[in-house]
Formats: sequence, C-alpha cells, structure tokens
Amino acid sequence: MEFLGHGAFGLITKAAWVPYITVFGFSEAIAWKLMPVIGGIDIFILGLSALLLPVPAVILYMSFWGLFTAFLRPLTGEGIWEFVERAYNFGVPFALFYLYRGATANCKFFRVNKPEGSFLTARHTRALINICKFVLAGMLIGHGAIGVFYEKKIFITLYKSIGVPEDTLQIFKLYVGYFEILLGILCLFVENIYFVLFIFLWKVLTEGIYFIAPVKGGYFEFMERGGSYTAPLAMIFLLLWLKKSHQNT
Repeated sequence: MEFLGHGAFGLITKAAWVPYITVFGFSEAIAWKLMPVIGGIDIFILGLSALLLPVPAVILYMSFWGLFTAFLRPLTGEGIWEFVERAYNFGVPFALFYLYRGATANCKFFRVNKPEGSFLTARHTRALINICKFVLAGMLIGHGAIGVFYEKKIFITLYKSIGVPEDTLQIFKLYVGYFEILLGILCLFVENIYFVLFIFLWKVLTEGIYFIAPVKGGYFEFMERGGSYTAPLAMIFLLLWLKKSHQNT
C-alpha cells in the first residue's frame, strides 16, 4: 500500500520530489524525468512483489529504501522530525522481513517464502511487537512535532477542509501536535489492544482528511501512509497471538 501510493506520485510526478533528486546534483529537468522511473520501480518491482511474491531480500531492500527516502527530508532541510515521522516507511518493511526470517523454517533469503504460524515463537512475537511500538511512537511523535515546531502549510490546508475556523487554526494545530506526541510516548509503554486500536482509528481518520482536502492526489497521499495503519493493526494481531500462545502453554 505504501509503495503503491508512493509510486503513483512518481508516475504522475510531484513537485515536492524535485529537491530530493536535485540534492544529488541532478538538474530539475532530469528530476522530473526520473520520477516516473522511481515510481515504476516502487509499484511494479517493490510494492507488487511484496504483495504477490514476498522475497526476504526484496523486503529488506524496501526497508533500506524507506530509510533512505525518509533521510532525504532532513538532508534537504525539512528537519529531523520529518525523518522521525516516517518511521513506518522503513519500520514496517523491516518488521515484515523479520517475520519471514523468524516465522519460516529454513527461510531462503532470495526465494519466495511462506510464513508458518507454528514457527512464530514467543521471542519472535515479542521482537515484532517492540518493532511496532517504535514505529508507532516515531510516526506519532514525529507527526506531532512537525505540527508543533514547523510551519507546514499542508496541515493548515487539511484542518481548513474539516471546518476549523481561520482564527483557531494555529492553536488547533498545536493541540493536535501535543496530543500526538503524548500518544507516541505512551506507545512505548502501553500494550493494551484497545489503545492500539485507537491509534489505528486515529491515523485512518486524520489521514483520511486527504480525501476531502483540496490536495493533488489525495487518495495516493492516504495510500502512501499505509504503514501508519498497518503497524497498529499488526501490533494488535501480534498481541492477540502472544496472548493465545500463553493460554496454550
């Protein structure tokens, strides 16, 4: 979902990508030409392969690619919280890689693998839960900090689209930001299923504003943030699995 949404922006092109490519010395003209190439790789090589033919080596590469693209934000002057907020870009693929490596007997690094639940031990499950916790904490703390410390125009556009009055936009942005920072900190310590379900619903509803906001490719913006929805869902299933495993022992 994440790579399909990101790749779609490469195919239709996105002005915000230009600095991420020109920072390596390419001209702006070349940047626009490279976007569809990057988008095609994201969709047809990475996204669809992870969905249909999951190979651990490819999934691990997806994690490194997500880490690299997240790092481009502070590298181009957008600030460190932009990197932190995108913890799901690299954290979710890494969790999936760990799942295949830990939950599959005789896992083949360069071949399609089929996870088998019986091999998902309590130790592996606990490790995956911890990965999810850090992903949730990073995406919420980072997103909240952007709202509190940065003047990001898209936030104002989104809040306007849901009817927040003009004279309260800034204070609303601050309240939401501090609330998300608090949620992110709690994610490091709370393993309650209903709390994690709230995180899932919060992200779906807040990112779902892109559907009604006057933003180019709002649907793809929602898709691109797929990792922020799948991470809490994965943590819920892992907590249920761990609980079930304890009951059977």
